[in-house]
Amino acid sequence: MLTKKQLDLLEFIHKRMQRDGVPPSFDEMKDALDLRSKSGIHRLITALEERGFIRRLAHRARAIEIVKLPEALQSKGFSPVVIENDAPEMAEPRTAANSRLVEVHAAELPVMGRIAAGVPIEAISEVSHTVAVPGQMVGTGHHYALEVRGDSMIEAGINDGDVVVIREQETADDGDIVVALVEDLEATLKRFRRKGRTIALEAANPAYETRLFRDDQVKVQGRLVGLIRSY
Repeated sequence: MLTKKQLDLLEFIHKRMQRDGVPPSFDEMKDALDLRSKSGIHRLITALEERGFIRRLAHRARAIEIVKLPEALQSKGFSPVVIENDAPEMAEPRTAANSRLVEVHAAELPVMGRIAAGVPIEAISEVSHTVAVPGQMVGTGHHYALEVRGDSMIEAGINDGDVVVIREQETADDGDIVVALVEDLEATLKRFRRKGRTIALEAANPAYETRLFRDDQVKVQGRLVGLIRSY
């Protein structure tokens, strides 16, 4: 039986994986559960792993596989999410009596060039090549991919050289990771925050400062929905 904190964390991870295609960072988990330090999150993750609800995947940043869900979450209509090759895939719980392969349909997305996860670079405008991604990652709407350059989003699990999958949209909620076009000249990948007429573009690396702009200086070009990493 899970404690309330363990259940809350499992539900939070599940929802974020469904929404973004990647698990939340430890800082995001800490804030969501109102804990003072990340050590408490480490203990909760370990407890969930020992009880067989999640599995941490080796050699992948923030890669967590939800193996099964407790009845308390299943009763809410949740089903497990599995991260395979850094892409989300819906699946049934894995058991000895119920093991099956899930057919994955691929989608071809245009790679629009490089996006800065650091100091903004020139705005992206041309397709350089295409990349195949699991169909479950993109869902409805228009999508494109970008190659990440820089390390300002490493604590969000986004590394230099990763390819991010972006859903085209012009709006964002607080906390979304977005492609932001700054003054129609520069594009950057950052976490979006709004306060009144001010837009904050937050890095996920303490070495980088949050940049503040008037709301008329920033245009949202899309929201992060997936990530592809090569080894």
